[in-house]
Amino acid sequence: MANSIDLAGQFAVVTGGAQGIGFAVADRLTRSGAKVALWDRDDALARESSARLPGSIVVKVEQSDAHSVQAAAEATIKAFGRIDVLVNNAGIAGPNMPLAEYPLDAWHDIININLNGVFYCCKSVVPVMKSQGYGRIVNIASIAGKEGNPNASAYSASKAGVIAITKSLGKELAGQDIAVNCVTPAAAKTAIFDQMKQEHIDYMLSRIPRGRFLHVDEAANMIAWLVSKENSFTTGAVFDLSGGRATY
Repeated sequence: MANSIDLAGQFAVVTGGAQGIGFAVADRLTRSGAKVALWDRDDALARESSARLPGSIVVKVEQSDAHSVQAAAEATIKAFGRIDVLVNNAGIAGPNMPLAEYPLDAWHDIININLNGVFYCCKSVVPVMKSQGYGRIVNIASIAGKEGNPNASAYSASKAGVIAITKSLGKELAGQDIAVNCVTPAAAKTAIFDQMKQEHIDYMLSRIPRGRFLHVDEAANMIAWLVSKENSFTTGAVFDLSGGRATY
């Protein structure tokens, strides 16, 4: 049974919240007392997921479009009145192939969604948190952002960028009660596996000392504490979720 985290009265945004780690986080936050907005490009799936989360709302958003993200923030404020928590989870893996053969359109798609999207979401939500004098942001990076995975240059680069944004923004907001942290998961069995070759999946598993993939509820449990008021000192930090693959 998960430890109790008190998020009563908190209003949260979870991007890519319709499935995978995003839904696990949204479910954990809901069970902890928060009201959650699922930001997702898949409106139909998000609505199915929202039906399982009491008090939640769905906001359709295209994360790679700054105007769409700003509109989502405004819609969420209209519905909730405030945003206390932002979990930047939405992302794609892209194809697995050597850098010299990597398609330019795939590179741009991955950077636009995984990295620019996190920037757009933070840019839209941070002013709200500053006006409130409170906020918690957790960005979902990846172990690939620390170590770099072969044949995944775009994904690795995008997640390294997420780590850097976290550190930069954490320092910017350190004088306020706004914490900005990120987690670096190893692979979890989610729909993102559908975008990967089996040999790449096997490679990732071979690198995890625990000998298994991450469970989505394990990620949600760590993130629930990071977005709580109890996390009142740590900011700009990177929390390992790699099963021992990298602990720095």
